Amino acid sequence: MNKQNDAKDSLLYGNVFKTMISLSVPAILGMVVIGLYNFMDAVFVGRMVGPEAMTAVKVSYPFTLLNTGVATLIGTGSASVLSRAIGKNDKDTTDRIMGNLTALILIFSILITAIGMVFAPNLLSLAGAKGNILAESVRYLRIVFIGSLFVNFAQAANMVMRGEGKLKMAMTIMAAGAIINIVLDPIMISVMGKENGILGAAYATITAQIIQAVYTLWYFVNKSDTVKINKVKIERSLIKPVISVGLSAMLMQVMTMVQQTIMYNTVEKWGSSSWQTILGAALSLQAFAFIPLWGISQGFQPAVGTNYGAGNYDRVRAFTRVFMVAATTIALIFYAPIMIAPKAMLSMFITDKSIVVEGAPMLRVLFTMYIAYGVLILAITFFQAVGKAGAASLMALLRQAALFLPLVIILPRFFAHNVEGVFYAQLITDLVVLIIGIALMIASFRSMKTEEMKNMKQTKFRNAAAA
Repeated sequence: MNKQNDAKDSLLYGNVFKTMISLSVPAILGMVVIGLYNFMDAVFVGRMVGPEAMTAVKVSYPFTLLNTGVATLIGTGSASVLSRAIGKNDKDTTDRIMGNLTALILIFSILITAIGMVFAPNLLSLAGAKGNILAESVRYLRIVFIGSLFVNFAQAANMVMRGEGKLKMAMTIMAAGAIINIVLDPIMISVMGKENGILGAAYATITAQIIQAVYTLWYFVNKSDTVKINKVKIERSLIKPVISVGLSAMLMQVMTMVQQTIMYNTVEKWGSSSWQTILGAALSLQAFAFIPLWGISQGFQPAVGTNYGAGNYDRVRAFTRVFMVAATTIALIFYAPIMIAPKAMLSMFITDKSIVVEGAPMLRVLFTMYIAYGVLILAITFFQAVGKAGAASLMALLRQAALFLPLVIILPRFFAHNVEGVFYAQLITDLVVLIIGIALMIASFRSMKTEEMKNMKQTKFRNAAAA
């Protein structure tokens, strides 16, 4: 196989800029595809069943992130361990990674399915679902939880594919699942009838996920050259590195739900109901703008992890520079229109002009630090990729909870319009975490430099002894 066409050799020896493009484009598209599942369910249910059913699907969505959290915990941690093992030519770890992942996914998925089936009504009640919306959302969510094993395996294994450097394959599998879901949604909703249409959407989703999971399993059993499923068993030596690295990624998923819930409650306390509308629109814009940055971080992880494992610290630094410039450029594409025309951006979600005028300044505040989000996200991903779980978890916890939560409670008391403090809390949090992240990365690069000097001295000593 030609060196430039081999995923590992491309990561270790290929042109840095071209490799960044080849990793980032499919990763970004893959992240867009992942977001289509619940979105398309809501679209088809809303049009073919009714607004109550659509609301039931949207109310259910945050709780489907329990599966996403588990897949992220195990998948991100496994991908990080794998990338470094590939760089080190550690075949023993490479051979055991997927068997360990499969065993962990099986255990966690059974737990989530059991908890979800029993406590679905309680969970949905916490989100404010009542009456018919509660009844419909329970029906939908229980079916989704039945498919936990398949969605968790498919998503976690997909992250391992990315860690292996096979981002095109990962994107293709995810895209196929989304297309199957889109095709099946109207068919199954029609077959089930309007009364049970929401069940049709749920069945379409888990059918697509089952197909995706089965193909992914086949790939790792028969097709993958580097990573295969051998024995399905928990590997004690892999548990700590997988969980410790994956925990920071999972925290960002889980704590985002907590963070946004508190933001909604706080704006309700200090402002009128219109401020919840403003916040909802602002967070929707933020979630959309985050997609390409999360995507590019998925491409960044194998590039850094593989070279770090191989001891190619020059390429680690080179990839970090190139990816951060690319991420900042992508962020600018979203940053500029929001900062220049915040009213137009809010008007996509809000028709009341008075609410738009009221919320435009705070949309600018919320997005002030967005231009640096590429650097922020890649900093967290960097520490996940090199196995420094403590730094990654620290940044995630500070941003989502430890720093943000006190600020969002305290700051509103210092503003003439109290509700504005909620938006400034996010701005200040991001600024502080960015500074901490940059400081930690500088320290990490200095540590690499020290390691390089040490290796050079050892090499010179061996050469001198051999002479």
